[in-house]
Amino acid sequence: MVKHPGRRGLPTSEALLSFIRDSAAPVGKREIARAFAVQADERRDLDSLLRALEEAGHIGRGPNKRFTAGDHIPEVMVLEVSAIDGDGEVLARPAGWRGEGKPPRIYVVQERRGPAPAPGDRVLARLRRLEHGIYSARVMRRLEAQPKQVLGVFRAAAPGAGGGGWIKPTNRRIRTEFAVHARDTADAAPGDLVSAEVLPGRSLGLPTAKIVERLGDMDQPGAASLIAIHANGIPVEFPTAALRQAERARPAPAGGRTDLRALPLVTIDDEDARDFDDAVWAGPDDDPDNPGGWHLCVAIADVAWYVRPGDPLDTCARERGNSVYFPDRVVPMLPEALSNGLCSLKPREDRACLVADIWIDAAGQKRRHFFRRAMMRSAARLTYRRMQNARDGRLPADDPDADVLALTTGPLYGAYDSLRRARRTRGTIDLELPERRVIMTPDRHRIERIEKRPRYDSHRLIEEFMILANVCAAETLEAARQPVMYRVHDQPPPDRVVALRRYLETLGFRLAGGQAVRPRHFAQLLGRIGETPHARAVNEAILRTQSQAVYSPENLGHFGLSLRRYSHFTSPIRRYADLLVHRALIGGLGFGEGGLEAGTGEAFVEVGAHLSMTERRAMAAEREAGDRLLVAYLSDRVGATFEARITGVERFGMFVVLEDTGADGLLPLSALGEDDFRLDETGHFLRGRRSRETFRLGDPVRVRLADADRVTGGLLFALPDREPRAPQARTYRRPEGPRGRSGRPAPRRR
Repeated sequence: MVKHPGRRGLPTSEALLSFIRDSAAPVGKREIARAFAVQADERRDLDSLLRALEEAGHIGRGPNKRFTAGDHIPEVMVLEVSAIDGDGEVLARPAGWRGEGKPPRIYVVQERRGPAPAPGDRVLARLRRLEHGIYSARVMRRLEAQPKQVLGVFRAAAPGAGGGGWIKPTNRRIRTEFAVHARDTADAAPGDLVSAEVLPGRSLGLPTAKIVERLGDMDQPGAASLIAIHANGIPVEFPTAALRQAERARPAPAGGRTDLRALPLVTIDDEDARDFDDAVWAGPDDDPDNPGGWHLCVAIADVAWYVRPGDPLDTCARERGNSVYFPDRVVPMLPEALSNGLCSLKPREDRACLVADIWIDAAGQKRRHFFRRAMMRSAARLTYRRMQNARDGRLPADDPDADVLALTTGPLYGAYDSLRRARRTRGTIDLELPERRVIMTPDRHRIERIEKRPRYDSHRLIEEFMILANVCAAETLEAARQPVMYRVHDQPPPDRVVALRRYLETLGFRLAGGQAVRPRHFAQLLGRIGETPHARAVNEAILRTQSQAVYSPENLGHFGLSLRRYSHFTSPIRRYADLLVHRALIGGLGFGEGGLEAGTGEAFVEVGAHLSMTERRAMAAEREAGDRLLVAYLSDRVGATFEARITGVERFGMFVVLEDTGADGLLPLSALGEDDFRLDETGHFLRGRRSRETFRLGDPVRVRLADADRVTGGLLFALPDREPRAPQARTYRRPEGPRGRSGRPAPRRR
């Protein structure tokens, strides 16, 4: 058996997948351990790696517990109908799919007898593999219908119809309404947003439901966020015990802490920020052996002093995992008495903190660092815009913090310039993806305007300071032999890299690196793309190629930042993972009360998986709320035309994003006219069989808004110059190329 070198005997995910794929026959865990010289105390880590690859669908485990590569779906299994595409075809996914990767695409063959399965239905089906990741399925029998709960808008029956009404689901994947009998309305009024329990039986051919909670008027301010909160299961109310604990909290004592109240630390945030958990300072290094070097201080709120392991605040903070930010509200991880009070680094108020003192050279390379538990007093609450104005010499003379800005701006930007040079040397993946900011009216009822979010060097300055402090935290905990909750960003899955290379070839570009692709290869590609017309599409394609960052006690490094070790230390007010890192530092460095309890690190695998889930949950909720607000904003502009760009191509149509607002929706295949358009998944384009007209990922396109559904939050587009054809259900045709990845990229979270 050939030995394969790896970190401490453990292979990377890429090496492990390559070994299983190249094996002539299925391999067992014992053979894998022997091939990579995995030691006995590393078997648990190997199990975690194999489990992650299996959940992502990259490998399969047979009945004899031996592994093979590729997507592995049983011949007979339970499916959940997920959607009906623009051509009327029924799409399904394996019931209970929990993999990080994209689930296989399953087309349900529609039988001539009986009603077609609807979204939410569960069926037992026999599958036939068509190609990698794509299957057809024939229904053997229907199972209990799903979902059991439905969130929607209540519509009352016509007068004289005996009362009751209907619920239109807010989930666009559920393509049926639910009948509500008069006795089950819970006195809901027409237009109310309601939560209902799905009942057995049907009324007038519709499934029935019983309203269990009225959530308010669909047209009320904040309805979009309310829907997203309930649809994604975001905890909102704090337990009474946690609220009382937060209200009883008093300022941390200064005893035993380093007094840094004379140091002009400043917070730098957005104009609308409500909590301030990080402050920074920089000055020239006075060491003559470090010419041009800098001394940095990154001070972070000492949340661990107020939130102790196992207390009511800790229990609900762990359940929430993180704060969730909507355009009109915040669902905080901690009650406001702490998040906006004692743990917020407000100007000219004493605050307890943990401080990373860091020394770097002129090239931005770290020379040394240490941590302190301290007491600070923020000299000013600055904003990114004001900081940038001070840098550019455009700060108004009457700015209330002009003196502080004059003192701090030069050294902060000097240190940032050095860190920026180090970042370029590492070769990190710096994607240029425009972000938009939703500005609400004063009453928070509707969107006032949507504008491009400005991107200043002051944003990048804070990012670089925080990244460096996060690295220092991970290094210190490793040296102190303390448990570490790493922020892990693994290498891109090999199949995604292959798909990206094929797409780039159609544009005339090449991704270097061969099998061992590295961050610098992506950085070099982005440099070549520059300002070409394909720049935005390629940036988004690269983002979709990346693995999702997660929390884990197993260090796989941070691929995107090109760092060997990385943790999250800088936001304990809004991220539970950061609070765990603070506790580990306090315990490992002997900083007193509030440290990590003995044995807690053993649960880090489970906690990391939970925190990764809550982060994904928050991202989904934030995105859904923003999308719904955009639909409401555009609902009175149905029929108007817009400049857009193609962000995804599928066999049933295209996803487009509007250039001015960032709103996105579906342009179905039927809207392209009478020509028969076929999908080329390798090149990410649709091409008409007769006209040879092509719609490619990243292409600009002018569209007409055909529908804006405020209930489901969906936008439907058409082409202004042609009549759509009626969609017809078709049997599945095998694509000409291998399965690609398309759709809208997820927001970046380092």
